[in-house]
Amino acid sequence: YGFQFNKTPMYCDNKSAIALCCNSVQHSRAKNIDVRYHFIKEQVENGILELYFIQSKYQLVDIFTKPLPRERFNFLIEKLGIKSMSLDTLKVCRGNE
Repeated sequence: YGFQFNKTPMYCDNKSAIALCCNSVQHSRAKNIDVRYHFIKEQVENGILELYFIQSKYQLVDIFTKPLPRERFNFLIEKLGIKSMSLDTLKVCRGNE
């Protein structure tokens, strides 16, 4: 229909995983990887995804997948732009003063 879409960026803190997905050669050491994990590789090859390396300390999805110390949790919350609101503030936002 004439729509142009950019590749979806995916940030990964594992350089080996990125190399496996971006390299079209099948290595003998990677043969034991289950077929269902090749989905990401196929998406990269089809131009749907683009993988980027990011240091683990900036991996925002950790907040959804791991228990974190309070300091790390607060750091990631800030980076995601999530704001903490009191119950009173939420009521005002809803219009239920």
